[in-house]
Amino acid sequence: MKKIAVLGSTGSIGQSTLSVAEKFPDRFKVVSLAAGNNVDLLEKQVRQFKPEIVSVMNPAAAERLKKRFPDLKLRVHSGVEGLIQVAAAESADIVVSAIVGTAGLVPTMAAVRARKMIALANKEVLVTAGELVVAECRARAVQLLPVDSEHSAIFQCLQAGEDRDIRNLILTASGGPFRNHSKKDMAGVTLAQALKHPNWSMGRKITIDSATLMNKGLEVIEARWLFSIPPERIKVLVHPQSIVHSMVEYVDGAVVAQLGMPDMKGPIAYALSYPDRLSDVSPRLDLASIGTLTFEEPDLDRFPCLAYAFDALKAGGSMPAVLSAANEVAVKYFLEERIGYGDIARVIRDTMDRHAVMPLKTVEDALKADLWARQEAERIVANLSL
Repeated sequence: MKKIAVLGSTGSIGQSTLSVAEKFPDRFKVVSLAAGNNVDLLEKQVRQFKPEIVSVMNPAAAERLKKRFPDLKLRVHSGVEGLIQVAAAESADIVVSAIVGTAGLVPTMAAVRARKMIALANKEVLVTAGELVVAECRARAVQLLPVDSEHSAIFQCLQAGEDRDIRNLILTASGGPFRNHSKKDMAGVTLAQALKHPNWSMGRKITIDSATLMNKGLEVIEARWLFSIPPERIKVLVHPQSIVHSMVEYVDGAVVAQLGMPDMKGPIAYALSYPDRLSDVSPRLDLASIGTLTFEEPDLDRFPCLAYAFDALKAGGSMPAVLSAANEVAVKYFLEERIGYGDIARVIRDTMDRHAVMPLKTVEDALKADLWARQEAERIVANLSL
């Protein structure tokens, strides 16, 4: 039986992870959970799975949670230290890293240092400090398994050949809700429109990232570190049906693809059970009923965030961390309807242009770059509001 720790248990990936664990109680046991401040949902999860350790961000919320379980031998923590306790839980075999944003970096590194297998659903961990995280995994012989549907697809496709035979990795993107919008039309889109993803049901932040194609840009950076592939050999294709989750092109001209219905339980289950496969996790794919699969090049003029991600990867060092942090700030203000949709790309570009790239030697270096970018992006947003 594999024992699971979940960072971000009340988010969409966390809930899907627990759904898989619930379906296969003979295969998985949940031993630790970390959430933000959704204490009510966390309480339900604790009652169902009876973990040993839980954490919430707010100390007062942690105290309230303790009082709800007077009869359970439950250790309740809070803040960043609480995340570390959950991630490094002694009994855990695998840690699902599903906290949104850079907040996932420190606990994920704690899990690596505790030699836990990592099922990574947090893009920003590798975007912010990919070289450092991957080096730490190698040094401690820690297996890093992707949970994103695209990276899970590539991971599966790579089993068809040797690393030396890879020509290109091809990430697919749905194109989001504005794939057919003109640049003029996109300037005036609303929050409600941006939150209507055509294929996937996800959290608010990642849904906005999908609308701008920043999500795909972050995945490009993530793929570079997950699979040790240079940026020029990572391609993006827009595939509106979201059936082909990604592909690998080999030197002999063969292209191996992984297909499936748009459902996150599949890649989550594969990461948890690897190298095994679990039965009937996702809806079965009926290609005849779908009929047509189409592909097109992304339009970097209408979706500049994808281009910025390639720029950040080329610049290297601290620039990907700056890109990610500036995007988090911009998306936050867009979700609060304090800036427009078009301002997201503007804030990111301006923040990147003001940054002097620095090498990353430690996690602290990455966090300093992240903090600088947040503060700079805040200033840019303030000027937009004047």
